[in-house]
Amino acid sequence: MVAKDIVEHFENRVAALDGKAMIMCMTRRICVKLYNEIIKLRPAWHSADDNEGVIKIVMTGAASDYQEWQQHIGSKKRRDDLAKRARDAKDSLKLVIVRDMWLTGFDAPSMHTMYVDKPMKGHSLMQAIARVNRVFRDKPAGLIVDYVGIAHNLRSALQQYSSNDQEKTGVNESEAIAVMVEKYEIVRDMFHGFDYKLALAGTPQERLKMMAGAIEWVLDLQYKLAAKEKTGEGKKNAHRRYQDAVLALTKAFSLASASDEAKKIRDEVGFFQAVRAAFIKTSVVSDITKQERELAIQQIVSRAVASTEIVDILAAAGIKSPDISILSDEFLAEVQQMEKKNLALEALKKLINDGIRSRSKTNVVQTKAFSERLEDAVARYHANAITAAEVIQELIKLAKDIRAARQRGEESGLSDEEIAFYDALAENESAVEVMGDDKLRLIAHELLVSLRENVSVDWAHRESARARLRVLVKRILRKYDYPPDMQDAAVQTVLQQAETLSSIWSITKNN
Repeated sequence: MVAKDIVEHFENRVAALDGKAMIMCMTRRICVKLYNEIIKLRPAWHSADDNEGVIKIVMTGAASDYQEWQQHIGSKKRRDDLAKRARDAKDSLKLVIVRDMWLTGFDAPSMHTMYVDKPMKGHSLMQAIARVNRVFRDKPAGLIVDYVGIAHNLRSALQQYSSNDQEKTGVNESEAIAVMVEKYEIVRDMFHGFDYKLALAGTPQERLKMMAGAIEWVLDLQYKLAAKEKTGEGKKNAHRRYQDAVLALTKAFSLASASDEAKKIRDEVGFFQAVRAAFIKTSVVSDITKQERELAIQQIVSRAVASTEIVDILAAAGIKSPDISILSDEFLAEVQQMEKKNLALEALKKLINDGIRSRSKTNVVQTKAFSERLEDAVARYHANAITAAEVIQELIKLAKDIRAARQRGEESGLSDEEIAFYDALAENESAVEVMGDDKLRLIAHELLVSLRENVSVDWAHRESARARLRVLVKRILRKYDYPPDMQDAAVQTVLQQAETLSSIWSITKNN
């Protein structure tokens, strides 16, 4: 009975929020018996190899213990190896069964659920439940599933803590469900007037079409909400209203995911998350990490709607992810004529952002200039200073400029790396006027050759190496009479450019 309940609950839990769990039992005999019952239900979770398997027992023992227990005892090294697996959020080990081990001093931040089948009280109880309350990504809180009635002991133990801690600990499941329903209704009401149910049961083509309509609906809604705001901050928040609401729903859902109420709305929550994921994948915010982006686009999608997939803006708009470098005028004209203007805008924004990101590997000056233009256009749109059609026009112009920048090398006879250093020197327009184009080309070529020959693998992290390269750059600039008042800024930009390219140079040297 307990094994079946744990398996079902945990599967629902990780469908809502990826993570790990600990099962706390009264005796070692119960640990082994529970393990055996669980793997009867889920044979694929078992592995005799300690480096494999979804579930493990962590306990001490002796050679005199039952033979059946020996596979679960092992040495201290075994326990240490399992601890490493448990701490690794990406490792396949998801469930650990313990009696006394790991109840204090063990931290695995991705562990979000504890199943308690052992009476505990006081400080020991608080230490144990602390195993699942560590901050980790989008985890809203740890969840305790009580099989022996520790609620009274928990309340007693909490008397030693502050009133704030008492309020935040021991939230009843019914309260979590009420919050989840409230957050669900907020998001559902945003689609009032738009029937998204087809996305839950239709064909893949119908779902994709519905996703496009839903994205357009949300974008239009947020644009209208932003128009009503008076302040810049208010407008910015309005353009994030849907994403923030779905994130709040996600956190509430993860705490009540095993409840009947959660099961009823899981498909809809999955759809809401899939729509949010499209916006996250299109984010132009430069400081969002790859890991954060991957986490943000995880969906609470049941197997029934898994084929909805995490579509991005381009797929929803019917664009098969073309490389921005080959975007034709005909293609851009087609985007301009798209009926769903908000969706067209988001598609262009993603294409351009991808194009800018690819330039960031070779040309820091262009990356900065193009990024500023993109951010400025989007900011003015979010401030309701220009319409969707107007910002599309600006982004099409920007796309053409990025495309033209890629073709400069062929027309000028310079390599991409030489152009990058040319741009670093010509960032100050007066330098071009004073020195002329031909001389800047010459300097760019010499900088490239000299820096490529003199950079070491870790030069960017060693001040002595950086100082040596600064002297080298200044010497070359003085050799060609580069304006003294512009030299400091040029040296800094040139070194930034060299730092960007040095990883490519090191690969070339090693080959």
